[in-house]
Amino acid sequence: MKLIAVDVGNTSTAVGLWSDGRVSRVAHVDGDRAAAFEAARNVAALGAVGLAYVSVVPRADAAWRRFAGKLGVRFVSVDYRRFLASSGLSLDYPHPETIGADRLADAAAAVNRYGAPVLVCDFGTAFTAAVVTRDMTWRGGVIAPGFPLMRDYLYERTAKLPRMELGGRCPKIGRSTEEAMRFGALVGYRGMVREIVTTLARNFKTDFSLVATGGFAKWVLKDSGLPFTIDQTLTLHGAGLLAQ
Repeated sequence: MKLIAVDVGNTSTAVGLWSDGRVSRVAHVDGDRAAAFEAARNVAALGAVGLAYVSVVPRADAAWRRFAGKLGVRFVSVDYRRFLASSGLSLDYPHPETIGADRLADAAAAVNRYGAPVLVCDFGTAFTAAVVTRDMTWRGGVIAPGFPLMRDYLYERTAKLPRMELGGRCPKIGRSTEEAMRFGALVGYRGMVREIVTTLARNFKTDFSLVATGGFAKWVLKDSGLPFTIDQTLTLHGAGLLAQ
């Protein structure tokens, strides 16, 4: 089965071809819905029969549903009901309808690819983490500001600090304003991630497999010493896995 896998985030949309458990033809589009639709058309031309949809932007949902109708493919949106029906996992969570579709897709894909127990972290506009225990149960997780929010807050809430460019190496010490900001943001952010991982491992008395995805995962985790496997197609894989 071939599916158009779509992951609509706050700052970008990822589109790819999901086929028999593998993701290919991935395109990342920043803020341009027309370009995302075009990427999806290109995938549909490869024989896709459905659109597996993950979104954290509710206002985009109706447009993507209409788009799937125009393509003549089935629209399948990931939510907690589909997660329970399709993932082989259970949910231990008071209000499962409030769980973000991306977090459910990430967890399903992480267990499928790496097994349980697993701690899966998504380094996007927001930082999210989800715990799946050895008994194949989604237990909950963490939501924290993502790296872009930390960067933008410093710029927007101060009079003189510049907007820090993302990327590049972390300096040994800040010898300019931007280097000082880069050191504080990157080292501080790694410290937050390390503390979250350590605390969850202690709370559950489990050594989790650590899986990371999201646009900032590679940069944040480089040289961090944290034993994450970085999987940049994780969310799209989860979308297809739950929709098939």
